Amino acid sequence: MTQQLKQARLGRGLSALLGDYAGARNAIDSPAPAGASDATHDEVVSTSEIAIDRIVPNPKQPRRTFAEAELQELAESIRAKGVLQAILVRPDPANADMYEIIAGERRWRAARRAGLTSIPAVVRVMDDREMLEIAIIENVQRADLNPVEEAEAYKALIDRFGRTQDSVATQVGKSREHVSNTMRLLNLPEDVREHVREGRLSAGHARALLKTQDPSAIALTVIAKGLSVRDTEALAKVDKSGPSKSPKGSSTSDDKDVDTKALELDLQRSLGLDVDIRHINGKGGEVRIRYSQLEQLDEICRLLSRPRIATNEDAA
Repeated sequence: MTQQLKQARLGRGLSALLGDYAGARNAIDSPAPAGASDATHDEVVSTSEIAIDRIVPNPKQPRRTFAEAELQELAESIRAKGVLQAILVRPDPANADMYEIIAGERRWRAARRAGLTSIPAVVRVMDDREMLEIAIIENVQRADLNPVEEAEAYKALIDRFGRTQDSVATQVGKSREHVSNTMRLLNLPEDVREHVREGRLSAGHARALLKTQDPSAIALTVIAKGLSVRDTEALAKVDKSGPSKSPKGSSTSDDKDVDTKALELDLQRSLGLDVDIRHINGKGGEVRIRYSQLEQLDEICRLLSRPRIATNEDAA
């Protein structure tokens, strides 16, 4: 098989690798791994039910995060309907009695949780390079990866297999811009990437944080306040703005802490105007509200002139 044909087959995804599983599922007995050594690379050994305890995960699996709720939901579905699509495995090169997962680890984990003792599997002979390449592409095409894992998968295809961003985009069915923008997430600090892996931040949040001077600190504020992507982009804009003239001893945009920037953002959202908070020598400060039209000034005056509502503390 030429490299061009091999890449075309990989680009079609998992369906091209499984073949006609439905018609073969019950036709073939469990294969003997010892005989698999005579098969050529990428040759189908068999399609069958394999004991779950004879299968091990791929140690280089690009997907590292398996959401507990999703696993439980899939396990319940498997209890009710069984495994509807076979996983893809190869004979384990380190143990002739075992198989190694190429694609389908989430189904395998859920099947174990559901109490199954065997799982339908397609067995193919593949070397380490082919196995890793298919595992990456299969996960990306299924959208099974979080944004950081997806970025790491693209990087692995480029670094380990000499791919370009264009060829990766073609193979996984994404645009080149998507691949490039996703890979930029790897420029974030590890703690921010972990927030994305765990679902505390979305890809949109992460892309906005790329534009900030201290993404780790701002990420914590975004999470604590539950800020939207648009709010995060606004906070990033405040963070990256350059220093401006200010009274002696007052803070500029470069030395403001993230809480001050977040407060500026809150006021900007309330007023619809640019707000600049400056601390002066730790003894107070000033709040500047910028307006461009007299109507906006009128609105500021109206808000500041509203009668104060009496509270219980006033009565006391």
